[in-house]
Amino acid sequence: MDLKLILPTKKYYNQIEEYKKSFLAANSSMDGTGSLRRKNVDEWLKESRDHHLGKNLPDGFVQATQYLCVRTSDDKLVGMLQIRHELTDFLLNFGGHIGDSIAVDERGKGYGKEILRLGLEKCKKLGIKKVLITCLDTNVASRKCILANGGKFEDKRTLNRTVNDLTVSETLERYWIEL
Repeated sequence: MDLKLILPTKKYYNQIEEYKKSFLAANSSMDGTGSLRRKNVDEWLKESRDHHLGKNLPDGFVQATQYLCVRTSDDKLVGMLQIRHELTDFLLNFGGHIGDSIAVDERGKGYGKEILRLGLEKCKKLGIKKVLITCLDTNVASRKCILANGGKFEDKRTLNRTVNDLTVSETLERYWIEL
């Protein structure tokens, strides 16, 4: 595939803004984008740099590297991936080492499998030998990407969280990939 993972820069400012807008318009989950849903692109770029360096981490957060997945033939942002360098109790139970998403208009092209493969290469370079990846039990596409990259199912866990004063329950599947 014609994809590469790169650190976010201002060069992609407009594409990052469009990426965010398309997810919000589609009411789609922005996995692997850190705080992009809540922050403007300038704030997000600064936070991504800081978290990559392990600086200015909020309580309960770990060092994390944010990547843009860019198609090399046209320099288009087609996805994002974030690697958490270690696991807190919450990440061990629900979040995992890697979160990722594919642009709304680029789904169904096989990019999910490739972005995860590229992310696993980055994990290996970071010295992470066993990678935890989770997905909602309803997300068939994510499950297929995880399995295609060697994911071994461990279990399901239920996450209860509050959204707009409502308690929402989500069932997450947990998979391990040995590097």
